[in-house]
Amino acid sequence: MKFVLNELKERGLLKQFTNEEKLKRAQDEHSAVYCGVDPTVNSLHIGHLVQLINLKRFQDFGFKPIAIIGGATGMIGDPSFKSEERQLLTLEQVDENVIGIKKQLKKLIPDVEVLNNADWLKPMTLIEFLRDIGKDFNLAYLLAKENIASRIEKGLSITEFAYTMLQAYDFYKLYQTKNCWVQLGGSDQWGNITSGIDYIASKIGNANSKACGVTSNLLTKKDGTKFGKTESGAIWLDPSKTSEYEFYQFFLNQDDQDLEQLLKFLTFLPSKKISEILEQHNKETFKRLGQKELAREITSWVHGEAGFSKAIKISESIFSGKLNDLSKEELKIVSQSIPSAQVQSNLTILEFLVSSKIASSNREARELLADKAITIQDKNDFIESDLIDVKYYAYDNVVIVKKGKRKYFSIVCK
Repeated sequence: MKFVLNELKERGLLKQFTNEEKLKRAQDEHSAVYCGVDPTVNSLHIGHLVQLINLKRFQDFGFKPIAIIGGATGMIGDPSFKSEERQLLTLEQVDENVIGIKKQLKKLIPDVEVLNNADWLKPMTLIEFLRDIGKDFNLAYLLAKENIASRIEKGLSITEFAYTMLQAYDFYKLYQTKNCWVQLGGSDQWGNITSGIDYIASKIGNANSKACGVTSNLLTKKDGTKFGKTESGAIWLDPSKTSEYEFYQFFLNQDDQDLEQLLKFLTFLPSKKISEILEQHNKETFKRLGQKELAREITSWVHGEAGFSKAIKISESIFSGKLNDLSKEELKIVSQSIPSAQVQSNLTILEFLVSSKIASSNREARELLADKAITIQDKNDFIESDLIDVKYYAYDNVVIVKKGKRKYFSIVCK
């Protein structure tokens, strides 16, 4: 079987690894592999996708996948390359977030074993932590870690300083109880991962340790900006936070220059298939064939075929202007994805267009109506005295307006 590191190298994913021979042995003996996520919110976002997809890649190469949700470490916060300390969450918030994230992980990787490090860290007393963990970490060793050193000048609390030791203990716990020899992470996790490997070696002896680690390159755009950050905020995996349609559209609208990396990092398509897609895409870039393939692959994995079909249905309805084919639920998704405003109910169409700022003036509103450029419920032959009342509501008290061929607005009538 192909070596998993070669797969990561081929895709441009591989950043660092600790010991190639140990990794080969881990693959040959089907050890477990894990990555962790702290439950700072109740949903994962697309920034988590690279590591989750890597976890699935390792599973495809014979490893047993484990995901740790930091029910304990999430109450502290990882200082790695963060400019300031995280705001601490309450126990209730963390527990709620753990439930949401566990559900998502099981959906994405059905065979993954999901563990909560609160199960073994919370019962530990301070004295036990200091004696059983703290005594194995030299202060100079920790201060030399780049993820810690980068925060010293800006301020680093004892709370955050302890984070890398707790994550190291997580790795040791899985190594001892779950036959887990490999930890995965982004390149910003190198310090935490190597701390775990060194801690395991201190406990069982370096010659006996099979522990090893792998980090991947962080996903950034060609212009250097962080992938996944938008003006409206994060792109969530929870459809109640980011609808399947918005999720699909986000990937559909990626720039050509980022396409190859996104296909390699975020899909399971073989490299040969990706080359074929890019070759076809570059012949007629205006058709956005590459983006469509990217959006289809990642939307189907995160939201299933049903979610992908919903995204396509909404996209096609908006493109064609035939919103009447959509259900109430789908119309709500459309409304949440387009510019919105509130106006009084029972206005004339002229008053409605100006109050909602769809038109900047009475003059522009009259021109739009004369050109039949305003469509509501498939009607575009308005006269300026027509009332916009309940018969034009798409659902509840919401009116969806099409201006011209492509612009849509969601207007709430109070």
